[in-house]
Parts: sequence; C-alpha cells; structure tokens
Amino acid sequence: MAHLLGGLATPLLCKPINASSFNNNYTSASASSLHALDSLYIKRAAELADKSAGFTAPHPNFGCVIAHPNNGGGTVVGEGYLYAEGTIPAEVQAVEAAGERCRGATAYLNMEPGDCHSNSSAVSALIKAGISRVVIGIRNPLQHLRGNAIHALRSEGLQVDVLGEDTQNKIIEEAVKSCLFVNAPLLYRAACQVPFSVLKYAMTLDGKISTSSGHASWISSKKSRTRVFEMRGRSDAVIVGGNTVRKDNPRLTVRHGGSHLPRRIVLSQTLDLPEDAHIWNVSEVPTIVATQRGARRSFQRLLASKGVEVVEFDILDPRDVMGYLYDRGYLSILWECGGTLAASAISSGVIHKVHAFVAPKIIGGKNAPSPVGELGMVEMTQALELIDVCYEQIGPDILVSGFLQPVPDLTPTIPSVEETSAIDPTISPYESSIIFFYKTWDPYGGFSNFSLHPFQMPNENGELVTWSSVEHYYQAQKFVGASDPVAKSCMEEIQCAKSPEEAARIGRRIQRQQPNLVRPDWESVKIDAMYKALKCKFTTYPYLNSLLLSTAGSVLVEGSPHDLFWGGGRDGEGLNYLGRLLMKLRSEFLGDSSTSQNSLFHQTSENK
Repeated sequence: MAHLLGGLATPLLCKPINASSFNNNYTSASASSLHALDSLYIKRAAELADKSAGFTAPHPNFGCVIAHPNNGGGTVVGEGYLYAEGTIPAEVQAVEAAGERCRGATAYLNMEPGDCHSNSSAVSALIKAGISRVVIGIRNPLQHLRGNAIHALRSEGLQVDVLGEDTQNKIIEEAVKSCLFVNAPLLYRAACQVPFSVLKYAMTLDGKISTSSGHASWISSKKSRTRVFEMRGRSDAVIVGGNTVRKDNPRLTVRHGGSHLPRRIVLSQTLDLPEDAHIWNVSEVPTIVATQRGARRSFQRLLASKGVEVVEFDILDPRDVMGYLYDRGYLSILWECGGTLAASAISSGVIHKVHAFVAPKIIGGKNAPSPVGELGMVEMTQALELIDVCYEQIGPDILVSGFLQPVPDLTPTIPSVEETSAIDPTISPYESSIIFFYKTWDPYGGFSNFSLHPFQMPNENGELVTWSSVEHYYQAQKFVGASDPVAKSCMEEIQCAKSPEEAARIGRRIQRQQPNLVRPDWESVKIDAMYKALKCKFTTYPYLNSLLLSTAGSVLVEGSPHDLFWGGGRDGEGLNYLGRLLMKLRSEFLGDSSTSQNSLFHQTSENK
C-alpha cells in the first residue's frame, strides 16, 4: 500500500456529474464485474470527499455514494460529502437524498466513518435506512477509530467489504489510490506525527527563481498563479522565510476561489524583518512568526501590537516547527519559501511532496538563485528522486509533481492499550490521571466546543434558538445586546455558519475589526456563556453525559497549545478554563456540590 498514490499526484478536480449520465455508464455492468463497479463508485465517493478539501480545516474528507442494484449494474440514488467538522455526515446526507430507495442498496464510502463513543450518526443512518452492503475504500487511519464502524455495521448484519483486502487488480488499486490521495494529509499526520508538507516553487527553464538582482515577478503564467491560489486554499497554513518577506512583500492570500484562508507563517531566526509588510495585516488572515528564543524582543512587541502571534523556539529547526504545528492540529502545510529554507526543510525530512512550475523562459546568471539551496550532495547517486511523478501543462508552463516520501502504509494494526495490557499485565490503561482532549476526532473529542452536537437555548426574548455547536453559541454571545443593529446581523451570520470553525473565524474577525460591536460586559460573562452552552449540550446528549462521568477522578485538560485561556498550553502554562468548566460540570452531574467551586473561575481580560 506504501506506493499506491501513483498517478494521482495532481489534485482531484471535482467537476459536476450529471446523475443520469453517470448512472447510464454503469447500468450495463454484468454480475461478473462487481469489483469494477465497486471501484468506480468508490472513486466517485473520493471525488465527492475532495470537494471539501480546504474549505474548513483541519478535518478528514468523507464522501458517500448509495447505489441500488439494477440488472447487475447499479443506479446512484443518493450522494453526500462532509463539509467540515461539526456538519452533517456524508452518510446522513446520502441517506436523506436516497430516501426509501436505500432499502437493499449498497453504500460506498471512501474511508471508514469516524464514529466513536456512541456518536454513531453515520453508522446509524446506514443501518436504519436498510442498507444491505457497505463498501469502504480504506480503513480509518486513527487508531482509536480504526475498525469501530466496520465492527458496528457487521454486528447489525450488514455485509461490509474493504476494497482491496480480499482481491487485488489494477482497477481496485486505482480506486484505493483515490481514497489515499484525498486523505493523504491525515495519513501522513497519523503515521509521521507531522503535518503533510508540500514544497511549491516556480522556476525558469534554466532552474532560476529570480534574476541576479532578485527580481522574480512573474516567472510563471497567470494560469499557474491561479493554481497556486487553489493550492493555498487546500492548506491549513502557508510558510515563507524572512528573505521572502523582505524581497517580495507577499500577501499569501487566496485571491481566486471560495476556499478558506490559510494561516501565514514566517520563519526567521533573527527577526531581521521590515516593520511594514502586507503579511502583518491580520484583519482577514492570522499571521504567526516563528523565531529563535530571545530574538529582537522590541520587534516581537511591535508584531504583537499588530496582532501577529510570535512563537519562540530554542533552535529554529523546521522539524521542531512542524512538531508544533502538528500539536496545533494542522494537517496540510504549503511551503512557498526560498532556496535556503527549502533546503533546510528537505534536509530535516519534513517535505513530503513537491510542486514545481517550470516556465519556458531563460534568464541565466551564475548568481541567480535556484529553488533549493545546498543539500551537501557531491555525487548524482545522492540525488533525491521523486516518486509517482506526473506532468501537467498549465498555460505555457509545465507543472511537475511528485512525492519525496511514499504515502505511509497504515495497513498494520497497532495493538490498543487493552490488547497491550493483556499481553503485558504490568501495563495498565488506567494509570494516567490526566485526560487530554482537543480535536473532535480525538477519543474524547465530544468534549470539544467544536463537536457536532446541536442544542437549543433561549435568546434574550425567551425564544428557543437552535445552535449547531457550543462554538456557534459562544461566538454569537459576544454581540448580544449591543446597540448597533450591525451586531444583530453578525449574530445571524455566526448562527448560519456551516461549521464551528467558520463560526469561530467570523466571531474573531468581527471582534478584531469592529471591537465596538462587542458587548461591553463580555469579559465578565464569557465564562458563564461557555458554561451554559456546555451544560445544555451535555444534558441534551445522554451518551456525552456518561462519557463525562466516566472520567471521574481524572483531570480534564483542553490540549490546545496556543489558546492559553481555554486550553492548557504547550507546556502546561495555559489556564485550561474549558477543562475546568467540564470538571465543574462533572461534579454538578455527580451531585457533589462541595466541589462546584464557584470561586474557582476568576474573571480575566484575556480574549479568545
């Protein structure tokens, strides 16, 4: 499975498919071509899943196709894809679209659903709809979720087949490739504990990224630059070095397309950077500067005054930076740096894929820089060879893409804690007294304020209002009661946000850009607002209540390394107010009023 990404080194471009023409292509399939039919529908599920890539990150990409047998072929009766964390699962959407036609049909999923801890809406939808067979492209790569949904479906009598585990041929292999590609960032993250990193650069035919004077606008064509905007839109963050900021003054935004805006990250050891730069404007897109500990404290204060986040490292090494971004939950990083930083990143082993735009231009110059600096190689036998290379013409340019590292082989199943304990009784799964939670795909992801658990709360007029998540409610509360009528429209925009991540981005952006709209008592009421929403959520969902009570005796820590108010911080320096609220709520549910500790929550001027 390690080299199965093959010919899918370029992004899957999702084009609208006419349902009738899609069905007609396959209704003539015979019974003997079941595997071919499975492969075709799995590839379609992967195409659907790819539609959400980059819109809200980080999250796995899920697609579902429901097809009904028809003379040995099949008819598509329902489709869906997961837009983001905290939105309707792909399987639920497909079932709703198919309706009664689900009875006896087959569901095709590009990846095993991530159901855990009784949050089984995807699996339940398939079972209740009367689906008789489920075909899965790849198993879930996350250990605490791997196999759970498959077991749940089989226990209810559904036939479940994992593509390629029983039969191998070229058609099946190509279908599995599509599933691997659409979730390649998640696979790399699960196997390597670093985000999936792509190095992008544009160079002339003679291998230069600028003239000897440093001028580089523009090497590639407008069509190639538009493709770069698309790449940014599929990434969680874009990385550049200090030299790029000094010479090019980039914005690093997504100027074409409707994808989300990735964070911008600058790596600079010395902070020898201009005081004025496009990238310091954080009104629309946040910027993080990673630097060496102690570098230019005065400049760090200047950046902080502009709203730029500064993160210090003992040694500014690309691998340490990627470890930090892994902790922040990032899946995919796009490197748009110069040759020196590119060489350092490649040498550190954190670059997984390369996109090289080659323009049919020659500029010469022995001092003109190349896209990758010194790697210390003295013989051609040391050269790094790309895997699964593909070529695409974009206008006058050629895009060469390939992998420096193969897609991780996650086929071997890692023993669970319980299995390890059975092998070695001296290992106890109950030793830890601290339970960390952070992303919604974590084992205790249901504790997150970003999890998909809609609930109803009365508004200021006493009317019940449905909120898609705790984060939706929390962000909207910032603008309750404000006199400006614009504040009401802000609340409505947050309430209608498609995902908790989008709700958070909207609320934070408005708070930065129009602080006058924020209610004047927000700092004194925000903890209570979060607690009310959490209590309603854990009261609405009994299985979440049980999960919370099961942690009795353990300290709950929100594992965000960068949110020092609600989270625990990278080194435990955070206030962990979200963890504290959950422990207070747990005590209240257990009826231990002596530990409610109303005085525990001192108000603070910190902003989320």
